[in-house]
Amino acid sequence: MARSELQARRMDAVRAWSTFVEHGDDAEALVRPEILTSWTRSEAAISTDVREAPLADESETAAYWRGSPLETAVERVEAELRRTAEDGDLVVAVTDPQTRILWTYGGRVMRRKAETVNFVAGGRWDDQSVGTNALDLANRLDAPAMVFSAEHYAPIVHNWVCWAAPVHDPVTGAQLGVIDLSTTWDRTHPIGLATARVMARLIEAAMPTSHHGAGLLDEAAEPGLAMRLLGTAETWLDGQRLLLNRRQTEVLALLALHPEGLSLEHLHALVYGDQAVTLSTLKAEVSHLRSALGGQLSSRPYRLMMPVTTDVDLVLGLLRSGRVAAAVDAYGGDLLPGTNSPALTELAEYVAVAVREALLADPQPDAVVRYVELAPYDTEVVEVCLARLAGTPHPAVPLLKGRLAAARQ
Repeated sequence: MARSELQARRMDAVRAWSTFVEHGDDAEALVRPEILTSWTRSEAAISTDVREAPLADESETAAYWRGSPLETAVERVEAELRRTAEDGDLVVAVTDPQTRILWTYGGRVMRRKAETVNFVAGGRWDDQSVGTNALDLANRLDAPAMVFSAEHYAPIVHNWVCWAAPVHDPVTGAQLGVIDLSTTWDRTHPIGLATARVMARLIEAAMPTSHHGAGLLDEAAEPGLAMRLLGTAETWLDGQRLLLNRRQTEVLALLALHPEGLSLEHLHALVYGDQAVTLSTLKAEVSHLRSALGGQLSSRPYRLMMPVTTDVDLVLGLLRSGRVAAAVDAYGGDLLPGTNSPALTELAEYVAVAVREALLADPQPDAVVRYVELAPYDTEVVEVCLARLAGTPHPAVPLLKGRLAAARQ
């Protein structure tokens, strides 16, 4: 848009905002319905002289973000997000479902502007905290939204234009939050909203959903708790994805794998080992889980009060029944890679060795091809399988020989 058009549009927005602040409903014909509705909510909650967004607890925000599916997805596409921010001198933000910012990255100029109004991790950008904005609208409407200049309720961002789009869980369809792109009003561009949509789809495509262990995806549609722990961490309750941080996932995994229940002290030892972590810290994690599970976590001992399915139990059960190929198909890789829980580290080794030994004893070609996608340097399993296939024209032979050659380079 030409600068003169933008200036005229900005003057219209300022005029509408001033009319609303001074005369309320007289602004109805001057602004979009969703903006007027949000202005009304904002007016009831905050003053127009708000100087910055309120900040949520820093440690709580970091704990929510750390190890979450959103963090994993953003890390996978971070280079693209950063490049978009730098090329357009934008600030990019990703929020949770309550419009609390979890992650941001900004170009040089916009980063400084964002910091002055707490457009940073932990900033609460729902309209009742800081007034009308695109993040809140996209979140409430579950649709892409743009807010230009004085369409924002708070004058602190009247010099901004923001485009936001909701981010959904690609498996359940649940709304996880929004991604927002913001810059100064004079840099408004028609492609802004489309770019926000593209960035949202980019994050959704990078979410840690796995095509492996398809049986668990079916289980996720059933009542109860379903956990995928092998290769990636995903948890569903009654078919709805739970967003948990890494430590909460570890605690929940141990409870899921101990249906008989665990005392506080026993659970502490399994999670932390000899780390200097207080019992009260573990109690706080359990309290969060109890809330996330709708109270279905009892005390003394800590025990889950619903049906539970895990891919660990699935894989081990298939191995016990001699269904090696099915076990390998359900095996997504190492259990919670990087965990420092001694109990989970020990279990991870047990499961990995069990799968490997089953293949060495019964090297079914298709299962071995699948396995070496996850363990490309395990040449012994490949060699045993090729030896078993010696002289047999099996379609897996060239694939396995290629994998063996690559591992030896």
